[in-house]
Amino acid sequence: MHLGEEFNVIGDWFRLHFTENIGMAFGLKLGGTIGKAILSNFRIIALFFIGWYLVRIIRKNAGMGLVASMSLIFAGALGNIIDSVLYGPIFSESTRIQIAEFLPEGGGYATLLQGAVVDMLYFPIASGYLPDWMGFGDRYFVFFRPVFNIADASITTGVLLILVFQRKFFKKGSAGADVLGSDRTVKDKNSEQSKVDNADVQKEDSNSVEDTDEKKTITEDVKKETPAPDNNSNKFESNPD
Repeated sequence: MHLGEEFNVIGDWFRLHFTENIGMAFGLKLGGTIGKAILSNFRIIALFFIGWYLVRIIRKNAGMGLVASMSLIFAGALGNIIDSVLYGPIFSESTRIQIAEFLPEGGGYATLLQGAVVDMLYFPIASGYLPDWMGFGDRYFVFFRPVFNIADASITTGVLLILVFQRKFFKKGSAGADVLGSDRTVKDKNSEQSKVDNADVQKEDSNSVEDTDEKKTITEDVKKETPAPDNNSNKFESNPD
């Protein structure tokens, strides 16, 4: 397809419209080459964090809802990263009269991390003119105007699911909450175990002291009850008349 070309899928309210987005989801962007590089690097860092979190909650047997939500976000982020990182070097520039060429001889239209994300889903469900009482004059509007892609839809769906079910996903004791507080939980458990061990040691020492005192008391009582030997009687018996 040429840049800007579109065709209807279902009536006039669902169309495939080919456009390229150098920024974020739904056409938001950071200006300039530096802004694009910052955005691409941020996406990569965010992808690593999302992947780490996803692996941890799977290992902790988290609920299917949280795993599915994070998987949608991860898949969407990965899809946009592939576009922005790789498409620039491997495709020629798309224009309204020229279709992009794969692996052109002169190189791609942009360097690594500077590529545009391909958007194609367009849902102009309603359109018309805003009334004067809204303060915009006779301004023409289209709902829903932004053109997006499947990756954007995946990320948005995952985030919305987490926002709606956050109390369930991150309730105390759940896998989602445990992973985020894993370091603190481990330290707390180690501290509690150390306290228990110290208490056991102190208890054993106390019992040992009590046993020693009890033995001393018994020994002293035995000594008191044992009669002293009669030396005179011994002498008399050893020297009979």
